[in-house]
Amino acid sequence: MIATHLPVLQVVVPLIAAPTCILLRGKNWAFMLALLATWAAFAMSCMLLARVLDDGVISYELGGWAAPWGIEYRIDLVNAYVLVIVSGISSAVIAYTRQSMLLEFVREREYLFYSSYLLCLTGLLGVTITGDAFNLFVFLEISSLSSYVLISLGPDRRALTAAYQYLVMGTIGATFIVIGVGLLYHATGTLNMVDLGARLPAAGYDRVVVAAFAFLTIGAALKLALFPLHLWLPNAYTYAPSSVSAFLAATATKVAVYILLRFFFTVFGAEFSFETLPTAVPLMVLAIIAMFAASTVAIFQVNVKRLLAYSSVAQIGYMILGLSLVTVGGLTATILHLFNHALMKGALFLVMGCVYYRLKSVHIDGFAGLGRRMPWTMAAFVAGGLSLIGVPLTAGFISKWQLVLAALDSGLWWIALLVVLSSLLAVVYVWRVVEKAYFEPPPAGHDKVEEAPLSMLIPTWTLVCANIYFGIDAELTVGVAQRAAVELFGGVQ
Repeated sequence: MIATHLPVLQVVVPLIAAPTCILLRGKNWAFMLALLATWAAFAMSCMLLARVLDDGVISYELGGWAAPWGIEYRIDLVNAYVLVIVSGISSAVIAYTRQSMLLEFVREREYLFYSSYLLCLTGLLGVTITGDAFNLFVFLEISSLSSYVLISLGPDRRALTAAYQYLVMGTIGATFIVIGVGLLYHATGTLNMVDLGARLPAAGYDRVVVAAFAFLTIGAALKLALFPLHLWLPNAYTYAPSSVSAFLAATATKVAVYILLRFFFTVFGAEFSFETLPTAVPLMVLAIIAMFAASTVAIFQVNVKRLLAYSSVAQIGYMILGLSLVTVGGLTATILHLFNHALMKGALFLVMGCVYYRLKSVHIDGFAGLGRRMPWTMAAFVAGGLSLIGVPLTAGFISKWQLVLAALDSGLWWIALLVVLSSLLAVVYVWRVVEKAYFEPPPAGHDKVEEAPLSMLIPTWTLVCANIYFGIDAELTVGVAQRAAVELFGGVQ
């Protein structure tokens, strides 16, 4: 019986747990409830993915109202894959937050943090699982509003400015999305995304539909921080608490990429999105610029969290580059990189939290000598950095290898070359930190720096080990990503 209702429980469990955390104001109770809710969400997402792999698409009608009149939760391989990413990262990060620096600043109000965290998780899961376009917007606002609160909790006063900047840019993006949804409803009379995909060809792709496509594309691009609409991201990731940076960097932009995929392929269809409209070439150009420009800027950063933030902009470029190839291979690389980048960037931001916990700073000069003082923490950074570069036997290599193969299959050898060249820029900014940590003596006053607590190292190394495991055995991740890409193209290989 419970298995039948897993789609709605995926959203309801963290949603109910969020206000309950406020009622359970005791430190241990709020934390334990948040821990159980996130782990339950992860278990349910894994079960849903297994069911979709075995039985195909799952359709869950809310309130007994049949789609398209009622709201439908529709789970296929694409969003089942993203559900696992979001819930899995949230499960690792929630265990980390208990000891992290965030609670050093809001310990007396930590139940409010857990409530906001669960609301953000609810919104991200809801965006991913819903089959209704307006419902997607509602969940997107839930996740956005709570993420503004989470970012503002950073210890630096500039976190408030970063949260405000994110609020303004995020509101513009959400407004564009709701306008696009409204135009689609005007053109078709439905909000169900599968029904939209069926009705649009019959209704005709007139100016209203083209305008809806433009609004939705720009709105999603703002949310996923596609160059040059990325200006909110560096400050948000830099000044947010490291646990929040890890959570948002590994989940929020991935869900925004999913929104773009869902509208491009399920609602408008690949033919209209990339053949009728000249979308692929502009996306490819912006992706390539992001890969090089953001990586170049990252090289000159002295705040390592800001360095990783610009690196995220570059990594988003890889995802959009795969999408712009408009092939099953390219889309496979995009979907695969959603998963792999979540693992590597989540691990690296958790490393930043470990460093801040001991040094109260993530300035690159403070990393001098940390390879000896915090060996496990810096080893985790090295492993995550290697995956970010794309070194073999790491998850990052699998993503970039798939992207290179997709480019070569399309006859675009120069795209494959650019992917390799941009990876060399990642070598430079990762090496800057490694050089400080292992080849320079510690500054005065850092002689007694100790290793991070075990409660922070275990979640960090869980993501690091996942990076290595899925770099060695990628059969599951590549297989699911490829099947999901085929589904988005309408089942045609």
